[in-house]
Amino acid sequence: MNRRAKPRGSSRRGCFLDSRPGEAARLARPAVLRLAPYVGGRSLDDMEREFGRRDFIKLASNENPIGPSPRALAAMRGAIREAHLYPESGYPRLKEAIAERTGLTPRNVVLGNGSNEILVLAASAFLGAGKSAVMADPTFVVYRHAVTAAGALPVEVPLKGFRHDLAAMARAVTGRTRMIFVCNPNNPTGTIVRAAEVKRFMRRLPMGLIVVFDEAYVGFTRDIRFPDSLGYVRAGLPVLSVRTFAKLHGLAGLRIGYGLGPPDLVDAIERLRQPFNVNAVAYRAAEAAIADERHAERTVSVVRRGMRRLSAAFRRMGLKVVPSEANFLLVGTPRDGTEFASALNRRGVIVRPLPGVTLKNHVRVTVGTAVQNAGAIRAFRAVLENTG
Repeated sequence: MNRRAKPRGSSRRGCFLDSRPGEAARLARPAVLRLAPYVGGRSLDDMEREFGRRDFIKLASNENPIGPSPRALAAMRGAIREAHLYPESGYPRLKEAIAERTGLTPRNVVLGNGSNEILVLAASAFLGAGKSAVMADPTFVVYRHAVTAAGALPVEVPLKGFRHDLAAMARAVTGRTRMIFVCNPNNPTGTIVRAAEVKRFMRRLPMGLIVVFDEAYVGFTRDIRFPDSLGYVRAGLPVLSVRTFAKLHGLAGLRIGYGLGPPDLVDAIERLRQPFNVNAVAYRAAEAAIADERHAERTVSVVRRGMRRLSAAFRRMGLKVVPSEANFLLVGTPRDGTEFASALNRRGVIVRPLPGVTLKNHVRVTVGTAVQNAGAIRAFRAVLENTG
């Protein structure tokens, strides 16, 4: 008589179909479950549903105040007509355009579904169990997520005077460290580290590291002492500069960014990049946007004028404003930033309160158009003059 053999281990573990709700959480890595999910700035649709009004001024997500270039819009319309086709494999034309603008070669360029994807891919390529990565605190929260997802340990070093403490970050490097993240200008403070500081920092680091410069806001910087991260790339050092089309070029909703590094570093990331990770509409829009230098210059001009106006107005109200080299301002508030932001919401203005303890009494304010900035100033003044 033939008897069906029981699956190995079935008597100890039970049948898969007997799994209880919540089983996936039990199977997840504890480090992942300790992460707080990323929460973006509240959308206009979300606010309109909650408050029943359609005149909100959104200054929460560091978006371009004037939108995409007309040339990018035209390229999008053309690409939509071919939405049934995959884009070119490898995105050669855009890589060539980026290389030409940066003085590099296409082999130095990797494209991502937003700059976030480049950060995640880099962490996956160079980190793993038993390794660590050093970063500032507070800074862009995606670094912590990317490092944890790669099975490595994020090591956070407090800011000093709202700026990266590069000396302390160098001291935090151990034999397990494989990556360092430097957000420059830093999100959410808008501050920068300068060329001389970075040079001293790099000299203190041992071999065997990848240094990632997240330069999402580089197009807005005015300080002539801003470091040339691409000089390290040209020298073949293990440096990755991560940039985006979301801010200066106004393509945030299309999700397209890029990394610049020596060919061997880029090759490692390319091996993990998923096929067609950048959609065809974003690809063509970015290609047109990078060629429209006049629109980029107009964006910078609008942001700089708006930043001067907002900074002066906030300071007249007695608020502390951190000098910024990005397209946003970190503003101190007289009470909890979340409560202050809620009071602004009731007056039709959306800003970003910040998680954690360090910047609890602050909000981040994106520079908008002249009309938006004027509305924000009125709302801030009204909240300060009333209980909110």
